[in-house]
Amino acid sequence: MSKVPLGPTPGFLVWRLANKWRVAVDRAVAPLGLTHAQYSLVASLHGMQRAGERPSQRRLADHTGLEALYVSKLARALESAGLIERTRDPRDPRAVQLALTEQGRAVTRQAMVVVQELHQQLLEPLGGLDAPRTRAFTDELATLLDVPFAPSVPNDESTKGTSP
Repeated sequence: MSKVPLGPTPGFLVWRLANKWRVAVDRAVAPLGLTHAQYSLVASLHGMQRAGERPSQRRLADHTGLEALYVSKLARALESAGLIERTRDPRDPRAVQLALTEQGRAVTRQAMVVVQELHQQLLEPLGGLDAPRTRAFTDELATLLDVPFAPSVPNDESTKGTSP
């Protein structure tokens, strides 16, 4: 029988931290007309374009960890706002490629500065963005994110009679 943790679990703390940071980024980028999710999309798209890529919605969904359907919804809203353009991929007519517009690049650059300053503030307890503790924290998070997600299936015949 496993012990019940006395304090908050790592999962609870990660969830709380993710929510706290999402709210902070939402507030920081709101004056630029963006939400945290939209910022994640345009900032990722900015980086991918700088690397010479014109990603599909699927590729951007994989990169950000967002659901493809949600990326599609965000992309349509960003297109309506004049920040990105969506075009059919000439190699795959089912795929939609994304690119920042000139206005989108300008807004994204502004948002990246705002979020960078916010991250410096949020990471100050660890010594700031460039501190060794922050690098170690980032490495630990990356390690956890690299673990494939394989949820167990309740009542699966292969797990009956086994204990965790």
